[in-house]
Amino acid sequence: MRIALLVTLIASIAAVSAQTARPDLTGEAAYLGFDRNNYPGDQNLKVLRETFSYTGYWLNHPPSAKTNTWSGKRKTLQAAGFGFLVLFNGRLYNELKSVSYATKLGKSDARSAVVAAKKEGFPARTIIFLDQEQGGRMLPEQKAYIYAWVDGVTAGGFVAGIYCSGISAAKEGGEDIVTADDIRQNAGTRKIAFWVTNDACPPSPGCAFPKRAPSPADSGIPFADVWQLAQSPRRPEVTASCVATYNPDGNCYPPAINVSDRIHIDVNTSTSADPSHGRTR
Repeated sequence: MRIALLVTLIASIAAVSAQTARPDLTGEAAYLGFDRNNYPGDQNLKVLRETFSYTGYWLNHPPSAKTNTWSGKRKTLQAAGFGFLVLFNGRLYNELKSVSYATKLGKSDARSAVVAAKKEGFPARTIIFLDQEQGGRMLPEQKAYIYAWVDGVTAGGFVAGIYCSGISAAKEGGEDIVTADDIRQNAGTRKIAFWVTNDACPPSPGCAFPKRAPSPADSGIPFADVWQLAQSPRRPEVTASCVATYNPDGNCYPPAINVSDRIHIDVNTSTSADPSHGRTR
């Protein structure tokens, strides 16, 4: 009986020790934010601010868009209390052609990102995230473009970040490579902020807005600065276990806004209420 009690006690101590030894993923406050390709409208900012601390902000045309409806809205958003996730839409693989051409494009796009950030009034050292939509292992042309862009943005007085996949491509029928790991491991001495997307449930809670936001490290990428945990529309292949959290049309909608307004969003979490440090004082 004493031996059994001792074993139980040792097991309990070991469990507590293991929990204590784990990285503290919840000890640091985390904040919810949203992003979407189209500006949500001035009339919706007050309601959105009740749930979200920051918003995505495009410096150029979002993917598949012909215009940028965010342009000129930085002061309005800051006045409404929002921090920022500043985004620049990068190039797809079929646009890169060769390593030398990709390098030129990266340098040119970095200059465009710096000019746009200054025009929008973002202060020096704001983190600008390059939107890298394609996942898996980055090919030589993609790496040439990404790192040329990172170097150009850094030289322009801003901080470079990457928005990329934080989920194994094997789950999507590809090679078992996580894009965020691949980019970081090949970055050399470059300092890059990472905004990772992993909408797979788990670890994602789906289209949810918890009072205690999860840590970006809960995404499975310990070095993530921001975690995009839900997308609109949802991806059926990785969200089957949290389908009930999404609207029946497959999108994620914010609280207190009528679904008929079609303000579907992506949901993010960060340990900063202003992840890009884009607010001006």
